[in-house]
Amino acid sequence: DRIPTTEHEVHVVMSRYAGQVIHEEIGDLRIREGVILHRDNTMNVPFVSGSAVFDAMVIIPCSMGTVGRIVHGVSDTTLLRAADVFLKEKRKLLVVPRETPFNLIHARNMVSLIEAGATVIPAMPAFYGRPQTLEDLVDTVVARVLDHLGLRNDLIARWKETPGTEP
Repeated sequence: DRIPTTEHEVHVVMSRYAGQVIHEEIGDLRIREGVILHRDNTMNVPFVSGSAVFDAMVIIPCSMGTVGRIVHGVSDTTLLRAADVFLKEKRKLLVVPRETPFNLIHARNMVSLIEAGATVIPAMPAFYGRPQTLEDLVDTVVARVLDHLGLRNDLIARWKETPGTEP
């Protein structure tokens, strides 16, 4: 609820394993009312077509398997086809890989994503704001994603800024 409400339409697609990972790591996922949820096995959604205009796509978290499939043009799921469309249409695609450490294949695939026009924002939290809780730590990554989407937020204290003040 601390993420700003916008006038944007929001769609969510979860990969085949996302539900299992979410359950194991955080329990239940709460999806805000008005967010449109799609299965990952349909091409009957507007954002998998270049003729439908969408502002941005964020894959968060993004496994290295998904990074590799995007880089190599595999588009046999809703999520992968949408990423392919965003790259080919030169739309904003943000990818937030969460795995660590990276091997050489991971690094090369992330470079290929960047060369293709995506923005890679590894899920590396910032500590300069001295996060006090796990949620504060997660918010450092979420705030960066929102910044790259052009969405103002006050999830974190900015560098050399007093918390709660405007930049």
